[in-house]
Amino acid sequence: MHHQPSPKPNPVGGHVPVAGGLAKTGLSYAREIGAEAVQVFVANPRGWATPAGNPAQDELFRAECAASGIPAYVHAPYLINFGSHTEATVDSSVVSLRHSLRRARDIGALGVVVHTGSATGGRSRETALAQVRERMLPLLDELTHEDDPYLLLESTAGQGASLCSLAEDFGPYFEALDRHPRLGVCLDTCHVFAAGHDLAAEDGVERTLDALVAEVGEGRLRLIHANDSKDVAGARKDRHVNIGSGHIGEEPFAALMRHPAAAGVPLVIETPGGTEGHAADVARLKRLR
Repeated sequence: MHHQPSPKPNPVGGHVPVAGGLAKTGLSYAREIGAEAVQVFVANPRGWATPAGNPAQDELFRAECAASGIPAYVHAPYLINFGSHTEATVDSSVVSLRHSLRRARDIGALGVVVHTGSATGGRSRETALAQVRERMLPLLDELTHEDDPYLLLESTAGQGASLCSLAEDFGPYFEALDRHPRLGVCLDTCHVFAAGHDLAAEDGVERTLDALVAEVGEGRLRLIHANDSKDVAGARKDRHVNIGSGHIGEEPFAALMRHPAAAGVPLVIETPGGTEGHAADVARLKRLR
């Protein structure tokens, strides 16, 4: 099947550190690695704190991203789990995700990435998804401003009682949330590979993206986390390595950028190696593009 070249290339960037100032630290790091897109945390990813932003840094960050045409994204904290059987965890998840969504609007971010969570305590997937609906849908309904971000669901590598790890799991998750207009997908290449979608196989990328679009419809894939995998396909382990040095290899990333579902969608790396490793990965993806 012949694909037209995408009208606009995929911006390539990375997750950037922001300690010391969203614009000051984050954007200077972005420049250093050659990033055309950025992802940031607006809270400690391993805690429940909901810190207020620094209005001057927010304004500077938003203005500089707009001036440079850099799309920005927020990654919500890792502790969030809307499928949890623990009431306190779910309550904290609501507060934390609302904070990330509000802060995203403050800084002009286009989307907030949240992990899809798991059904803990031996509860059924149906029970967990009913709770996802009850607690997450109201947050989506709060996104009524023009400049509100999309909520981007990121599947997991399939560890434990994961609610969403394969392409076909996105359908029921989207259904639970009424296929809300502000709902999108963040596809993590390492996660889907680890979950069992062999991106390195012939047509592996094409089959995976076709399956995703069949579940969620067109235009829902809004961000890609470009990470190679230390482990083999189906290993259900979430261990990121630099682009081309894992079991996915370089070519699938080129195939990803050629697929119509990914046309113009930014790629953000979450790989090891600090500034040098990140600059190399960004350069490698630009070359593959």
